[in-house]
Amino acid sequence: MELMLMIKAVVIGIVEGVTEFLPISSTGHMIIVGSLINFQSPAYRKAYVDMFEVVIQLGAILAILVLYWNKISGSLKNLAPGKWGFKLWCNMLIAFIPAAVIGLKFNDMIKAKLFNPVTVACALIFGGFLMIYMENKYRRGNSTNKIENVTPMQSFKIGCFQCLSLWPGMSRSASTIMGAWVSGLTNVAAAEFSFILAIPTMIAASGYSLLKVKIKMTSPEIIALVIGFVVSFIVALVVVDKFIAFLKRKPMRVFAIYRIVIGILVLILAYKNIIHV
Repeated sequence: MELMLMIKAVVIGIVEGVTEFLPISSTGHMIIVGSLINFQSPAYRKAYVDMFEVVIQLGAILAILVLYWNKISGSLKNLAPGKWGFKLWCNMLIAFIPAAVIGLKFNDMIKAKLFNPVTVACALIFGGFLMIYMENKYRRGNSTNKIENVTPMQSFKIGCFQCLSLWPGMSRSASTIMGAWVSGLTNVAAAEFSFILAIPTMIAASGYSLLKVKIKMTSPEIIALVIGFVVSFIVALVVVDKFIAFLKRKPMRVFAIYRIVIGILVLILAYKNIIHV
């Protein structure tokens, strides 16, 4: 059982690292894959699984800190009012607030009602079609190509769109990127704003979740947690770099199509009782 737990930790870590910053929903994929490999089984305790999924998200966040360290450290050195760092983090705070307020109010209800493969599949499908529509309507002609040039109003619009990601399967990355398109950001600027916004958003969400989880872990569970964290960090390092390179050349429609296909497949598997609802 201990070896199986380690293997499952690697699998979920890979899923998190691959999907966290792509517009395909890391939470949704962890729910689906966790159901397929029976990671939510009583042997591994629901409280532990919940904590595991939160902690490995911090591994992915660490990847963003590493990849964007020059920009992040530069912004922190320019936090005086009027400096570009001050403007950047004020905008991040503005974008952070809407989902934080709604998430705090409805967190328990969301976890009780929406954390299952069927609702995730519906979100994947809906979000896929929405991405295609938004990209066709808003992406071309956008002129804000640097996150330092984003305005407070643009940030607020992005933050409102981030609220969509409270529905597991919608994707925080997809929601914020769509909000950025509507606000006039280019593909690369939209992705970079989404990545930086993930730092306060996910640290706050993870911290809130960890405060609510009180369990005593066994040695194998601790080792599995470390493995999942490291794997998600390493995989996210590679994926984010490749994703930005992809966005410089091609549209995001391929991710939308993937979402729709996976969503339909999951609904079929759920109907056949292959995935546990």
